[in-house]
Amino acid sequence: MKARPITTIKTVVTGVEQAGAGIKLFTLADPDQWELPPFKPGAHIDLHLPNGLVRTYSVCNEPADNTRYVIAVKREADGRGGSRALHDEVGIGDVIGVSLPRGGLAPGADIARHVFVAGGIGVTPFLSMVRHLARTEAADFTLHLIVRQEMPLAADLAPLIEAGRVVVHRTSRAGRPDLALLVGEPVPETLVACCGPESMIDDFERVTAAWPAANVHVERFVAPPPVIDPDAKPFTLSLARSGTQIEVRAGQTMLAALQEGGIDISTSCCGGICGACKVGWLEGKPAHRDRILSPYERERYLMVCVAGSDSERLVLDL
Repeated sequence: MKARPITTIKTVVTGVEQAGAGIKLFTLADPDQWELPPFKPGAHIDLHLPNGLVRTYSVCNEPADNTRYVIAVKREADGRGGSRALHDEVGIGDVIGVSLPRGGLAPGADIARHVFVAGGIGVTPFLSMVRHLARTEAADFTLHLIVRQEMPLAADLAPLIEAGRVVVHRTSRAGRPDLALLVGEPVPETLVACCGPESMIDDFERVTAAWPAANVHVERFVAPPPVIDPDAKPFTLSLARSGTQIEVRAGQTMLAALQEGGIDISTSCCGGICGACKVGWLEGKPAHRDRILSPYERERYLMVCVAGSDSERLVLDL
């Protein structure tokens, strides 16, 4: 059976620099210095590391800076191995396969203000956004950066701090700020977003529960525990392009069934937070369990790593 191709582009590491305690900035560029595929502010890319791991990182530079992708990586000693590999094994001149950029915030004409709340290294997905907004003046914004003491990416944030667009809250001095005060009351023209530790995201989701879903954006580092459905039933995946039928056993993930059937699917988090395995669906009734797709996107797409089916047959655009 012919596998679905995974699109990657060849990049070379042209820069590695320290950007705080345990943090490195990696610059990736086309080997021949061509422009790289375009991306939205706050987009993500998957790095196909030399050791076989695939890991997702936010692009820190802005879209106008289109000859490179810059990512910030904090070395996590107890992580899944991607950050350790980058810190310990990857250097200037190394070649890394990179996915096409995905995600990010498309500035909406009806959004006049953005409020970003970041915890520590959780500032990375917002760097591209705030740089873009500062340059284009497309909308007003404030970035609240919550750290214990030392600030990550200090050199990158310094101009925005000086301009009053980034507010640093040091918890070692005054404790964690009240997130409700930072985001304010629901306003149709305001978009609020958060990235940081799970406890911070939980608080953020609690204080924004009354906001319209389209005005709230969350970025996660770690996928939540998988949802176990005790009533899960088997179903059939019908692949529209090839006509292949794949049976998904009760309790089996859609991703595992596709891989057993020889279908090559790009994956990274395997927990519904990165978007690497997004696939279009055409017929049926998906059971969405991801944390990334908007209500509008769920009408056309699903994440095969966590999605199930509430119908006996689900047709995928594969």
